[in-house]
Amino acid sequence: MKPSVPLAGVVGDPISHSKSPLLFRHWLKRYGIAGHYIPMPIAAENFEQVIRALPKAGFVGLNVTLPHKTAALAIADKTTDRAIMIGAANTLIFRRDGLIHADNTDGYGFIANLKAGAPNWDPFWGSAAVLGAGGAARAVISSLLEAGVQEILLSNRTKGKADTLRSDFGSRVTVVDWIEAGDAIEEAKTIVNTTSLGMVGQPELRVPLDGLAPGDVVTDLVYAPLETGLLATARAAGCTVIDGLGMLLHQAVPGFERWFGQRPEVTEDTRLAVL
Repeated sequence: MKPSVPLAGVVGDPISHSKSPLLFRHWLKRYGIAGHYIPMPIAAENFEQVIRALPKAGFVGLNVTLPHKTAALAIADKTTDRAIMIGAANTLIFRRDGLIHADNTDGYGFIANLKAGAPNWDPFWGSAAVLGAGGAARAVISSLLEAGVQEILLSNRTKGKADTLRSDFGSRVTVVDWIEAGDAIEEAKTIVNTTSLGMVGQPELRVPLDGLAPGDVVTDLVYAPLETGLLATARAAGCTVIDGLGMLLHQAVPGFERWFGQRPEVTEDTRLAVL
């Protein structure tokens, strides 16, 4: 039986940094929906036990963040193709038939943010340079290939991780040594930083950026600060720049719709509520 007041939340360890509660509470208030969204710190050793108990407490679904995204995929009864391709789940839906459905909306959020920030973006403009080879890079590469980008120039500080992604995604991914990342940026029309470099408390992204050109689309998944060194340099070079906050907002749309029955819009008010 569907609870009269649906409950959803975000789980991770730690979870205090998450902006998802601000976002979901904003949407619940905006659309006048009776529901609650709760941040929950869960240790890895307790993850499955806690998750399986939540539907009995009235929960309809969860957002999942680090370090639980692979565990969330593993315990699901049903999974989307994109979650399998990325190898992780960030969204769980507790179905009325008792099954757990896992999805990954990171790639959806990335492309939605890209198109919102660069409405004229065309995947057939040319290559895309992707920096980093972690879970976020998997979501970005998967979504770019699905959108129609013909070549991904992938560069990572640890080349072996990039080679693994090349093996997983196929011949449209070309691995570029980190020392040559500047060359990949110069060749590409779409540039994406999926690393934590440039984030508050992390080292700066130190790759040559003199190959950036007017008309390039540059996006950084980092959103603290909103304007990273990469984006500031790209803006000065005449590029279209897109910060990482929008990806966070857009990736939450499918989950909110499934749990609360309303497809929310990402507006400037949404950004302000989270900031």
